[in-house]
Amino acid sequence: MTTMTSLAARTRTAARRYPFLVMALRTGTANYTAVARFLDVDGEIDAVASALRRYADSLEEPAPRDSSVRVRMQSGIGPVESLEEALIVVGTTALGFPETDGATTDEAGVDTPTYTAIIATGTVDGRSLANAIAGLSLEEIDVIAAGFEGETMVVVVERLEGANAVRTVEDSLETVLE
Repeated sequence: MTTMTSLAARTRTAARRYPFLVMALRTGTANYTAVARFLDVDGEIDAVASALRRYADSLEEPAPRDSSVRVRMQSGIGPVESLEEALIVVGTTALGFPETDGATTDEAGVDTPTYTAIIATGTVDGRSLANAIAGLSLEEIDVIAAGFEGETMVVVVERLEGANAVRTVEDSLETVLE
């Protein structure tokens, strides 16, 4: 026996695969017919659009976050040997502020990368990080590493992108929605 799911359930499931669409539905900025055409849901476009409208009506309207976050940048971040020196660790890569005396090569003469860390302190969480990364992506600024813990968020970018990245992260953190 096969279970048939309703058009409404299939539409909600399809929409949730695209968080940006759910946010557009929550903010009332989505064109239901355009979203219905975008989603791969079996059914008439008008019926899918109606299901989207009902789904949007059931969603909580987002509110701007009332938070204070301080954002700063610090250049000269690069690979470090120990976890104690690390500002951020992703997989087996530890990045921190190596003691290089201005050198940009290791003992073997190989160039060592130097990056800029964008450090935000205050009310930060996964939404903050997601918003910051989305903003950086829109500005075509590549993220080398990123993470948050407690009241600190770190995003590492190419050294020369630091000034643009800090402005972008500041702007992105001002627009985080609950």
